[in-house]
Amino acid sequence: MASQPGRSQVQEGLEGVVAGTSSICFIHGQSGRLIYRGYDAVDLVEHGTFEETAYLLWHGDLPTRSALNALKADLLAAGTLPGPVIDILRKIPATTTPMAVLRTAVSALAHFDPDVEDNSPEANMRKAVRLTAQIPAVVAAFHRLRSGAGPVSPRAALSHAGNYLYMLHGEPPDAEVARALDMVLVLHADHEFNASTFSARVTAATLSDMHSAVVSAIGTLKGPLHGGASEEVMRLLERLGSPDQVEPAITEMLVAKKKIPGFGHRVYRTEDPRARFLRSMSKRLGERAGDVRWYELTRRVEEVTTSQRRIFANVDLYSSSVYRSMGIPMNLYTATFAVSRISGWTSHILEQYADNRLIRPTSDYVGLFNRTYVPLDARG
Repeated sequence: MASQPGRSQVQEGLEGVVAGTSSICFIHGQSGRLIYRGYDAVDLVEHGTFEETAYLLWHGDLPTRSALNALKADLLAAGTLPGPVIDILRKIPATTTPMAVLRTAVSALAHFDPDVEDNSPEANMRKAVRLTAQIPAVVAAFHRLRSGAGPVSPRAALSHAGNYLYMLHGEPPDAEVARALDMVLVLHADHEFNASTFSARVTAATLSDMHSAVVSAIGTLKGPLHGGASEEVMRLLERLGSPDQVEPAITEMLVAKKKIPGFGHRVYRTEDPRARFLRSMSKRLGERAGDVRWYELTRRVEEVTTSQRRIFANVDLYSSSVYRSMGIPMNLYTATFAVSRISGWTSHILEQYADNRLIRPTSDYVGLFNRTYVPLDARG
């Protein structure tokens, strides 16, 4: 059946459709640049910190020293989870996927947030900070509980990235590794109207609460077509095992038109700038640890894939070997992405609230018309 007359042309997956305005993030797909509030993300990675970047995304400007110190204090104060939420984490089966745990935990955290029913800008800003502190605490606590250990509270002397590693492993991280994770968190902090961010904005546009909007984002990131690609990259690397196995295996996948995880992007038409930075980080961390095999395997996968198809590496390709070098378990890769992206999600939620209009697109109906009800007894 033909679609309804008078409707605009359908763009499958909303590709190329401008769904709203934002001053938070800009992606220049042709040149491969990522901009946060006017700053090149790579500049922020090299010279700033995740805490500064989160503040920038929320407020539009980099913080003064006093504002940064206040933010660090607020993050530290919110980094210890409420006892009842820890109890919930204890009762969740250890085999549950971490993203499903995160979805449940954020929903539960709403019940213990003092601003839960307050949708004012001030209250939502406080909730944004708390959630940014609580998400790494949830991921780390669940991992330790399923491993037979107890949750660890953050330390004042550590950065946000350093505290995530500390809460995860139970011992203070090496300073260089903590700084490397800080850089990763900056790179992953925001990425315009990606699927999970758009989900968060759609929920916020109904004037639902911030926790509900974040739960929507987590549920979206949980899907393997959005989150999970870095885990798929590591599974591929483990199957390949050695560089000499790469070319025949990748060639076979490409001939069969199977997707190679870690390649291609809806917006970038050249190399993802995040991949460029993570490539060098993967090599550096591997050399430091005395084990470059994951970097070398990844590099070989990239060489073979790009030589046979004009597709470029995205952020997920080298994220997997970077996380591996940091001792982060493979099934925490996507949840670790959320540890960073919560800053972007909450920034977009705040922006949506500030100039809100209900997001309600139309569909192109291709079903039947002019059918007549048939009584039940006459349907055979």
